[in-house]
Amino acid sequence: MRRPLTIISLLLFVAGFARGQSTGAPDQAEQIKALLARVAELEKQVAEIKALQVTGMTPPAKTMSPPVAQPAEEHVVEAQATANASPQSKEQEAQTAQETARQMERHYPSLQIRGFGDVDFAATDQKVTTSNSGFYLGELDLHLASALSRKISYFAEITIDPFPNQYLIEVERSFIRYDYNDHFKISFGRYHTPISYWNTAFHHGAWLQTTITRPLMVQDGGVFTPIHLVGLLAEGSIPSGGLGLNYNVGIGNGRGSFIERPGDAGDINNNRAWVAKIFARPAKPYGLELGGSVYRDKITCTASGDCSSPLSADYREWITDAYIVWTKGAPELLAEFENVNHQAVQSGRTANSDAFYVQFAYRLPWFEKTVKPYYRFEYTHMPLSEQVFTYQPQVESIVGVRYDISSFAAFKVEYHNLASQAAQGGHPAQPALNGVFVQTAFTF
Repeated sequence: MRRPLTIISLLLFVAGFARGQSTGAPDQAEQIKALLARVAELEKQVAEIKALQVTGMTPPAKTMSPPVAQPAEEHVVEAQATANASPQSKEQEAQTAQETARQMERHYPSLQIRGFGDVDFAATDQKVTTSNSGFYLGELDLHLASALSRKISYFAEITIDPFPNQYLIEVERSFIRYDYNDHFKISFGRYHTPISYWNTAFHHGAWLQTTITRPLMVQDGGVFTPIHLVGLLAEGSIPSGGLGLNYNVGIGNGRGSFIERPGDAGDINNNRAWVAKIFARPAKPYGLELGGSVYRDKITCTASGDCSSPLSADYREWITDAYIVWTKGAPELLAEFENVNHQAVQSGRTANSDAFYVQFAYRLPWFEKTVKPYYRFEYTHMPLSEQVFTYQPQVESIVGVRYDISSFAAFKVEYHNLASQAAQGGHPAQPALNGVFVQTAFTF
């Protein structure tokens, strides 16, 4: 019976050598295949050894090495140790190999959840405002991501906002995406309109952005920029070497009857909006990004809506945007300009509203680089001919500092000075607003 045992040793030796040679394989599928083959081989060896024990024969304590090419020293030792092992230890090794194979397999769907939250305090020098001073429970933001297959995934962003006597639950983003390759990915659902840099770089979690507040032109619930779009979006990289070109092209329902909201239940005037964006992320200098976008839609203002026109009317809307950012942190620079053109369909009357912001921040080299002071200036202008937007032109300056308490929590303090210019129709501007805002933002 020595010859069968010698064959067993040879098989063990070759299996150990094969496993040693396959550990460096980069392909995970090949690793799993090798592990499963190893499990089958070990189970076969256990069965043969048990059969020998039933017939009263035991394997020799030591076997001769087969006359094949010598593997590395560690694989020789492993093969000999495997040959001398008991059936129980072989079963344990088989179970370990099976468990390793199961862990290396990727299961679908694979759900991951991440959350953001913040707690705020605000105090202003105006006694009569639309919002009171005091403490605020900020927005609770949940990100849900699930891989459905190797190329198909789903993503959702759900926010819970505190309002007087109630909480408002909003599905900010919900889309399914197919990743064909790095050059072409297509999504279907509700997503953030890729018009501006801020709208797609900083989502609803306050921890993501340096400041407490967003710029006026991309405020949540604001009307200047359509924040959401329901439809399809194609995106990907453009082969361009070190220039790092990327694109976004989307089509979907435009603004709803209330222009700050998208057409979640269909397009109000059966005229689809479209958006196109191109941007570059050069390899050098690292952290630089610059881009531009254009958005086209048809707006229907109704008497019960929130347009400035008291009568129902249709307007063509063109939005163009350009930005340049440097996000390395020391320093950090964000600058963006946006123009919104409205043209009345019936009369042909046009109006151009403009907005821009410039934000500068610098992460100090002291205190383990946890302190980042910043300043932002922003300007929003609407002419008297504007028939869609209703709020006043504004100029705002913000000075603040961010302190990263840990990798997952930050403390921010801001001072705001907000001045409103003359309103539409010649109404006088409101007094300047001065306020102090404090926030603790975190992710979990």
